Formats: sequence, C-alpha cells, structure tokens
Amino acid sequence: MNESRYTAAKVQAKVGATWVLTFRHPLKTDQRGKPGRKMRRSAGTTDEARAEELRKQLSALLADDSWFSADRQAAASEVFDEIVVRAFYEDLTTPTTRSFDVREQKISLPTKDDGYCRVLLVGPTGVGKTSLLRQLIGSHPERDRFPSTSASRTTISDIEVITGPDENYACVATFFNEWTVQTLVHECVADAGAILWDDEPDAKVAERLLQHRDMRFRLSYVLGSWGQGAASIVQDDDGFDDEPAAFEDEGEEMPAADEIAEMQATLKSYVARIRTLAAKAKQDLGVELESLIKEDRDAAQDLFEEGLQTQPDFDELVADIMDEIRKRFDRLSDGLTRRPGGWPESWIYKSNDRDEFIRTIRRLSSNWAPSFGTLLTPLVDGIRIKGPFTPRFGDGERKLVLLDGEGLGHAKDTAMGVTSHITSRFDQVDVILLVDTAKTPMLDGPTSVVRAVAASGHHDKLAIAFTSFDLLKRQANLPTAADQRAHVMATVNQALASLREVVGTPVIRAISRDIDERCFMLGFLDRPITDKNPAPAAELLRLLAHFEKVGQANLASVQVKPVYELARLLFSIQGAVTEYHSRWDAILRLGGAPSVRRAHWAEVKALNRRVALRIDNYEYGALMPVADLVARLSEWFTRFLDTPLRWDGKQPSEEEAEAALALVQREVYKRLAPMAHERLIEKSYGRWTGAFHLSGRGSTFDRARAIQSVYVENAPVPGPVLDHRSTDLLREMQNLVKDAIRAAGGELIGDALG
Repeated sequence: MNESRYTAAKVQAKVGATWVLTFRHPLKTDQRGKPGRKMRRSAGTTDEARAEELRKQLSALLADDSWFSADRQAAASEVFDEIVVRAFYEDLTTPTTRSFDVREQKISLPTKDDGYCRVLLVGPTGVGKTSLLRQLIGSHPERDRFPSTSASRTTISDIEVITGPDENYACVATFFNEWTVQTLVHECVADAGAILWDDEPDAKVAERLLQHRDMRFRLSYVLGSWGQGAASIVQDDDGFDDEPAAFEDEGEEMPAADEIAEMQATLKSYVARIRTLAAKAKQDLGVELESLIKEDRDAAQDLFEEGLQTQPDFDELVADIMDEIRKRFDRLSDGLTRRPGGWPESWIYKSNDRDEFIRTIRRLSSNWAPSFGTLLTPLVDGIRIKGPFTPRFGDGERKLVLLDGEGLGHAKDTAMGVTSHITSRFDQVDVILLVDTAKTPMLDGPTSVVRAVAASGHHDKLAIAFTSFDLLKRQANLPTAADQRAHVMATVNQALASLREVVGTPVIRAISRDIDERCFMLGFLDRPITDKNPAPAAELLRLLAHFEKVGQANLASVQVKPVYELARLLFSIQGAVTEYHSRWDAILRLGGAPSVRRAHWAEVKALNRRVALRIDNYEYGALMPVADLVARLSEWFTRFLDTPLRWDGKQPSEEEAEAALALVQREVYKRLAPMAHERLIEKSYGRWTGAFHLSGRGSTFDRARAIQSVYVENAPVPGPVLDHRSTDLLREMQNLVKDAIRAAGGELIGDALG
C-alpha cells in the first residue's frame, strides 16, 4: 500500500436528504486535463452511520493504488460495498455508446426499403429551417410551438421526425453525457470569473455564467434567468425568444413564485462565490496590475484565469451547479434511463393525444422565457419523435424521416468545412435540403454546403429551399413572382459558377442541369399554411413531391467502369495538403492565406480543450481541423475523379458517367474522415494535451506552434524529396483511394509506392 493524496468525504444537501460521496478520481482527468476529476456519487441512504461506513471504504480504496485499474473491479466487489465499487469503477469499463445508437435502439429510423424518404435539413442559423420543419409536420406556430424557433441558435440538438400512418405518438430523447455538461459548466464559471479581471456588475457576471460563450449552452433555461419574475418576462425582450410574451397555454409548465425566488437566491449565491474566487486569484498574483505593460498584463490575465480555476472552491461551485442540474431531471422519472454512473442517458414518452404529447416534450426543446428554470433543452443532444404528423395543406399521409439540427454559422468563408456531424449524414439520407433565405440568398454559409455536397459525391441529393420569398414583394425592382424567382436563381447560378475551379466543371454541370427544378421558393412559413393559402401551399406540395421522386433514385445500378492513373493522384494530395497548411497557418496567426479569418487566442484554446478532453466532436465553432482536411482532400480528389483516364467497356452516356463518378466520390469521401481523425487527433493526442497545459507569458504563440506541428508532421506537404512522413501519407492516401475506386467498380493503374 502506498501513501495517497486521494480521500473521500460525505455531504448532505439538507436534513433528511440522501447522503452523497465526494472524491477526486485518480483515473479521470479534470477540465484542466489533470488527473483527479471531482466526483459526486449517491450513497443511496439517509442514514449518517451507513454513509460514514461507505465513506471509510471509499477512502480505503483510494488510499491503495493497487485498485487503480478497471480490471480490478471484480476483485474489489469481494472487498468493498457495491455502492463504493460502482462509484469508482462504473464509467471506466462501460463503453461510450453514441446517442444516435441509443435512440435507434428505442425507435429505429425507417429506410427507403420501408417506403420512407430521409431528408436532411441544413442551413445557416436563423433562416427559417425549423419553421419549414413545422410546416412539414403540421405544427402550429402558436399552439404547438414545436420545435422552437428564434433568430438566435435555438436548435442545438438533433431533431428527428418520423411521419407516417402510426396511430400513437412516441418520443425518445438522449442527453449529453455528464463529462460534456460538466466541462461546459466549468467553462461558464471560468468565463464569469474571467470578466472580473475588470470591475463588472453582478448582472454581467450572471450573463456570462448563464450563457456559454459560443451561445449554444444556456444554463438560464435550466437554472432560471437573472432577475426572473413575472414582470421581467413580460417587459424584457432579449432576442432569444420569439414566442409571444403574453402567450398562455393551459398546462404549460412554469416555475411557481416560490421556486423563482429560490432560483434567484441560488444564482445570487453563485455570483457571490465567483466574486470571491476572482478576488482570491487576483490576490495570489501578487502584482500591481496598473504598473504592467500590455504584454505583461495579458500574460498576467492568463495566469489570473488559470489561478481562478485552481482555487479550492472552483470545483465545488461546478459540482454544486451540476447538482442543481440533476434536480431538473426529477420531473422525468417515468421513462428515464441512466448511465452506470447515474447521469441520465435517455427518456421515452408515448401518448395517443397529440396536444398532450407536444406539450410534454416541449420541456426538452422549448426556449420560452416563462418556463426558464424547468427546461432541459440545453442538456438534450437528440430528440426523435414518431407519429401521424401531417401538413395542414394537401391530403394523404407521407412517409418521411425529417432530420434537423444546429444551424451553420454566418462565417464569411466558403472554404470553411461543414461540421463532420452534418457531413457524416450525407450518406444516410435521400435528400440534402439546403435551407436559405431569399432575402440574402447564397452567401458564404450556404455556398459552403453546396461545396461540401459536390465534393462528397452526393450532389444528386441536393435541393434548395428559399424561405422568406414573400418578403421580396417589397422590392420595387422585382414586381412579379417570376422576377423574384429569377433574382434568387441568378444567385444560385453565380454561386455554382464560383465553385467550378474548386470541385471541377463536371460536377457543377451535373448540378446546374436541373437545379431550377430543385429550388423551391417558400413564403409565410411563420403562419399556419393550409389549402386556403394556395400559392405557398402549392410550392410546399412541390417540395414534398420532390422528396418522393428523389427517394426512388438508386446509384448502385450503375454498370460502367472508370479507370484512373496513379500519377495524377499524387499531385492532388500535394495540392490539398498545401491548401490545408495555408488555411491553418492563417487561423493560428502564423502566416498563410490573407483571406482566412484569424482565430482569437481564446478560440484556439477552446478548440485545444475540446481535443484534449475529447468532447464536442473535436471542434469549436468554425475551428474544425478534421473537417477542414477532409474538405480540402475531397475537393482535390473530386477534380481528379471527375476526369478518369478512360472507360473500360462501353462509352457511357453523360448521365451514366455522372452516376458512376458519384459512386466513386462517395466511396472516397466516407473513408476520408476516419483517416483524417486518426492522423490529426489520435496520432497527435500527446501534442494536443501538451499544448493545452501551456500557460503564462508566450503561451498563446507556443500553443499555436504546437498545434501547427500536428499537421506539419501528420499531414505533411509532399516535396520533391520524400521523407518518411510524406511517404507514409502518400502510401495511405493511395491505398485509400484505390480501395474506394475498386469498391465502386473502377480501377486505379500505375506504379504504387512500396
């Protein structure tokens, strides 16, 4: 037995409550990437003597590092109480299951073989993507308010709707894991404390605490908003809630006055504790801030923020907030399943009453301010519903799977990769519906989607829905509907023309051939559309008819064989990697392309945190290292694949050639993401964690250099003289493309690297 710094304690929130065991886990890293994550696990008893016995056992386990291995769980069960064993070992041996798989186990997504068409809705934030989804499922914008809409980032979870002939309604929701939520809470507390480097009022501190910097995770939905009360809800319009302030719905869940008072007291205590943490962190610096020059002041601020997070009460505050979050799940006791450590995993709900069903599941998707403090919206990473959802226009039931998710950012950068979470679904759907606004159509965000779709070989699935088409009537230079449509289509054709050099002329020609038929001008989506509104209803019906038509296409029947030459592939690899280096040098402020937006050091650090802690798909906002490499490679490979050396057998028609080449592109594309992830994340994980731990003066530059070394070494630019790293990259790429071409029925010829 060795001396250990780990021990356990017990706490009780109030007299009569269940005791909780607290300890630092030696095998789990905290949000700073260091071992000793703060853990809280229920002792399962209100009896203090029983809780004390469990505490002693857990302390004994923590004091002996011979138990610090997952394979010792069975032996530990013979020595310690099962509650102690679960507290320490669970989540160590349990594999992480994707939330999609959890939902699939409860309610499976039907496929084309079942007569269903799968539609993926993609588009920038705030253009009306979710409003369109409401129309397609017959959701009333005022009575149902599902899914929620607003001009800000409302939809951050996956929303999957299965429409069909079912008589009853069913829902399965999955939640972000405890580690992800705890990390986000950690960042919220850290950000709230960081602004106290300068003197800021309590309201500002609370704002930082209750809204994460990326505007996706909002604790106010769960814990209540600062100053919440009946008067403030009616009078205050913060832009995050588009629902009428005076809206009342019988049965709508809202916190009672005493609950609001309790939440306000809790929030005030959090702000006071954050002030205490910040004051102590400043005191520990021991420097006169007024005497520092700018560079030294910036370094001191970085040390202040690090010191803030290492204060003893910092982790206690995060843990207390996590306890408050856990309480909100108590309302979902029926149908709630939990992970081994006790954190909620999924919730199932069924009903044969549509109104009751919608009202109940709104708790997991709403952004309605009067309900703040009762909502679970920020904790939900996916919600799947199934039932007889039909539009209010037309007739007959339609078999659709409608997949909605978080909107794209409004970055001015068409080369920015589309998040891998979105592109991973391209292969799983029949229609990729780009939703954009007719007011300002085809800006950089939507064009980047078209770019990704074209480069992935899924261009035959592309359709574009333009919302707010009704607002074009106000423009004097567009007097007729034909003029308005022509104006929008001109921007589509302009965007396609701009992509010819990026993804090649053949694929753009294939998209352009029938793009007019695949563009839909939609208006009045913010109000109920029925057969009494013939013009907007007709265009929506045309969109639904397109879904049915495209769902019948099948590329697998193509029987022509493209042949490619290996030598040209090597130039494509070189071009793609060179472009990637230039882009990321610019992002990291180390040179590179002048047209690429330079990332702020805090964004780079946030990305570094997500890689080091293995959360959020290894992406932060527009910083997507894996998706960007996949984008560059797929674009260069598309230009290579679009021009085969020859065709074996008969000369295909233009349509046959396009279908055959699309199959090859898809096979290549689906292999790129695993390869890029392995090279940029797994092989370089030590470099990412080392960069994450950098602090103090010069750490911003050192972190950028450390991240740059990741792609320099693992995605090197092949030069005239190949070193072992370049040779290894070329060999892996060559084998990847060769396997993909063969899988699609083609052939790659030429001398390969040994």
